[in-house]
Amino acid sequence: MSTMTPARPHRTTPAPPPKKRSGRVRSASAALWDASPLTYLALIITIVLSVFPIVWSFIVASRDNSAVTDIPPPLLPGGNFFDNAQRVLENTDANFVYGLINSAVVSGCVTLSVVFFSTLAGFAFAKLKFRGKNALLLVIIMTMMIPTQVNIIPLYLLMVKLDWTNTLQAVIFPFLVKGFGVFMIRQYAESAISDELIEAARMDGASTWRTYWSVVLPALRPAAAVLGLLTFMETWNDFLWPYVVLNGDTPTVQVSLNILATGYYKTDYVQVFTGTALAIIPLLLVFVAFGRQIIGGIMEGSVKA
Repeated sequence: MSTMTPARPHRTTPAPPPKKRSGRVRSASAALWDASPLTYLALIITIVLSVFPIVWSFIVASRDNSAVTDIPPPLLPGGNFFDNAQRVLENTDANFVYGLINSAVVSGCVTLSVVFFSTLAGFAFAKLKFRGKNALLLVIIMTMMIPTQVNIIPLYLLMVKLDWTNTLQAVIFPFLVKGFGVFMIRQYAESAISDELIEAARMDGASTWRTYWSVVLPALRPAAAVLGLLTFMETWNDFLWPYVVLNGDTPTVQVSLNILATGYYKTDYVQVFTGTALAIIPLLLVFVAFGRQIIGGIMEGSVKA
């Protein structure tokens, strides 16, 4: 008698889940970086709010005093800019031409010094080994936390002792080194300069100074350019300390603008706006001349890093 073996149940393998299309994934991820209309609107509003004061300064500088109080304000320039500029430049009380020259000298000296010492110290803090490095870096960071107003009185007394009041030395020497510049370059050098590059220079027999000048400084060029631009703008626009230590005989451009605004019983607003426009022009020229190189240097440095 034959026995019947029960038939085994047939197992069905589940179908694999459908694969997601890579095109949809790429399109979804790319959509995250697409600018929405709201983004464009926010950018347009930001640009208008940033540019309008500068543009309006040039517009008022090309008109007469009635344009200051006009409602709505004028949005088109007039034809009096060169006449107003001539009045400002010939104003003997403000010494505006002298102020422009002094500001150029002060800003240039401070910028060159800050860039040099910041790249030198930033390289040392980032790549050299010496005792007390972290403690010294902490001290530099602490100096960034002290407001400038706190140092004005002791710094002014020091200038009096040195007999530097009403001289350009008083607005140059106290700012030849900035803690922000050292910290900024140190952070950039940490990622932009590899230890292997320093070791290769040392194996070739280069001294520390030669390594800094030939290897480190070219690699720090993008950060140094940005630091130089920021330092030049900050020094050019500085008002408080020059106002304290200088007078109308040796002004910077900001002191000259203050004389135009407060040196008369009735303020000539056209002269103030014209002087402001003339003071902005050097900054615009510096940014136009070096802005493309600075932005290109930043992108080049980020790719190399």
